[in-house]
Amino acid sequence: MNNKRINYASGASWEDIVGYSRAVRVGNVIEVTGTVAVDDNGAVVGKENPYEQTTFIIQKIETVLHRAGATLHDVVRTRMFVTDISKWELYGKAHGEFFGTIKPCTTMVEVSRLISPDYLIEIEATAIVD
Repeated sequence: MNNKRINYASGASWEDIVGYSRAVRVGNVIEVTGTVAVDDNGAVVGKENPYEQTTFIIQKIETVLHRAGATLHDVVRTRMFVTDISKWELYGKAHGEFFGTIKPCTTMVEVSRLISPDYLIEIEATAIVD
């Protein structure tokens, strides 16, 4: 088995400041770092809209998974950190539109805040490929 480590960067300035990668693949396991709804220009997507932020984040995760040789169908776990758990149905609706037939393990946890008050949700993902 090839356990070579491959880091995938997004180019975000935070990656070098904090010391992390958008995703890391070791062998057949891909871990995607906590992802928020910010576009390539640093603008928040879906401000004050939990559904739109969740949708954008999952699409962003899907993009890096493709770069790493995987798809959403390879995702076995997602972790959602939300700032208002009372909006769980909106986060869940978006998550379900992508993962309704895949059904990875998932966790949704309310946190006191994220790095910016404009971020309503942050999602991590784990994928395993054949």
